[in-house]
Amino acid sequence: MSTTDPAGRTYDLVHRTTYEYPQPVTDSYGRTTMTPRDLPDQRLVTTSLTVDPEPADTHTHVDWFGSTTTWFGVTTPHTRLVVTSRSTLEVSRVAPARADLPDVRWRSVARAVAAGDLGALHTDTTGLVALREAVLPSAHVTFVDEVRAWAAPSFATDRPLLDVVLELVHRIRSEITYRSGSTTVHTTQAQLLAQGAGVCQDFAHLMIAALRLHGLPARYASGYIETRPRPGRPKLRGADASHAWVSVWVPGHGWLDADPTNDQLVDDRYVVLGWGRDYHDVPPLRGVIFTEGGGASPRVEVDLVPAGSEPFV
Repeated sequence: MSTTDPAGRTYDLVHRTTYEYPQPVTDSYGRTTMTPRDLPDQRLVTTSLTVDPEPADTHTHVDWFGSTTTWFGVTTPHTRLVVTSRSTLEVSRVAPARADLPDVRWRSVARAVAAGDLGALHTDTTGLVALREAVLPSAHVTFVDEVRAWAAPSFATDRPLLDVVLELVHRIRSEITYRSGSTTVHTTQAQLLAQGAGVCQDFAHLMIAALRLHGLPARYASGYIETRPRPGRPKLRGADASHAWVSVWVPGHGWLDADPTNDQLVDDRYVVLGWGRDYHDVPPLRGVIFTEGGGASPRVEVDLVPAGSEPFV
């Protein structure tokens, strides 16, 4: 049985990033990953991306991982830059029941990846490239003794891969405190374990590191999760946030998405923006500016609501 309504959901999504600069900026050049993926279980109905001031040049392309990215160059002097993505999506994703997933042992998956056994992995040569890439260290996922020691209890025996995945998401949720502002994009897994607190991207990086250390393909997924107010309270508009979770390759099933922040498999409450080796491959917005003054911290406003709700502007 599924854990969600198979009919799925339709969402309106707004993601806005605003920069207010203390001194005029002569030029801003940026690259966004703010257009959600169009997938078999996530249909992109409409989407748009606007930049204010209007760019002198812009270009959209699909990157190595299949994510839609948009480059822009603003050459009009400005003290405020606003980048807004708007989309409507139909999400029919169902979180599979444990009993419906293949009962493959984690060591057999690691051996198949190392040997390039296409039959055991249920993939082709193109998929093997992606799997091999997903077991390597990357900019924000490092192979260190602290992670190996933390992960060891979950890999002590040759258990079913799904049991390992479910245990990792539960351990991260229960052993590490979610604390907004406690880390930065440069926080390492060793630092996270030492301080015992972090945010969703830290949790995703830790779980990915634990899996890759044991030869298991795992990638970083970026997107959003529908948040709900407490009973009797209105939903705060624009107060949602980007979210991150983990995709693990399960032969016979494919990429399985698991959320260590919330200790659950991913369902139709989630919207997938993109994926990559780690956060470095899918930041919503990055770029450079030219100014005599200092930079500015972004103000990010996200709204993911059932379609037809009062629009966030």
